[in-house]
Amino acid sequence: MQRTLLLYSTVDGHTKKIIERIKDRLEALDHWVQLAELERCQLDLTQFDSVVVGASIRYGKYRPALFEFIEENQVTLQERPCAFFSVNLVARKPNKNTPETNSYVGKFLQQSSWRPALVGVFAGKLNYSIYGWRDRWVIRFIMWLTKGPTNPDTNKEFTDWGKVELFADQLASLGSAQKS
Repeated sequence: MQRTLLLYSTVDGHTKKIIERIKDRLEALDHWVQLAELERCQLDLTQFDSVVVGASIRYGKYRPALFEFIEENQVTLQERPCAFFSVNLVARKPNKNTPETNSYVGKFLQQSSWRPALVGVFAGKLNYSIYGWRDRWVIRFIMWLTKGPTNPDTNKEFTDWGKVELFADQLASLGSAQKS
C-alpha cells in the first residue's frame, strides 16, 4: 500500500480544506495517507513513499516555513515522488490557473531548488468577514487592482474541486509509476 504524506501551509484554512479533499480521494484509491501542518511537522519523511506539499499565498508570498522545510528536507524530497500545489486567488482567472501560467508557481520554481514531479495550482477562497480590518482593506485593494470582488460582504470559494480530484488521481498514478 502506497504511504503518502500530505503537508499543508495555510493562513485562513482553505489550503487545509483542499488537502483534506486530496486525502479523501487518495484513501478511496487505497493509499495510506498521513496529514500534517508543514510548520509543525516532526515526521520522518523517509517513512513515506511520496510527499505532497500544499501552500497558500498571502500578499504575494508563501510563508517562510515552506522554503525552510524544503531546504531541510531537500535530499529526502529528491529521493521519492513528490508534488507541490499552490493556492492563490490569482488562479481564479482562466489565464492564470495552470502551473505554466500562474505567476506564483513560476516564482516558487525560481526560488526553490526542489523540482517536484507534479505541480498544481488551485484558486482559493475570498472571505472578507474572517479578515482583520487591515487584511480586509489590503485584500480589497488588491482585488480592486485585479478586477476581483471588493464588496466587504463577499464570501466566495473559487476552487475547482474537479481539478483538485484530478490532481489527486495524478498523485495516485505518480506513486504507482515509481514503484513499477
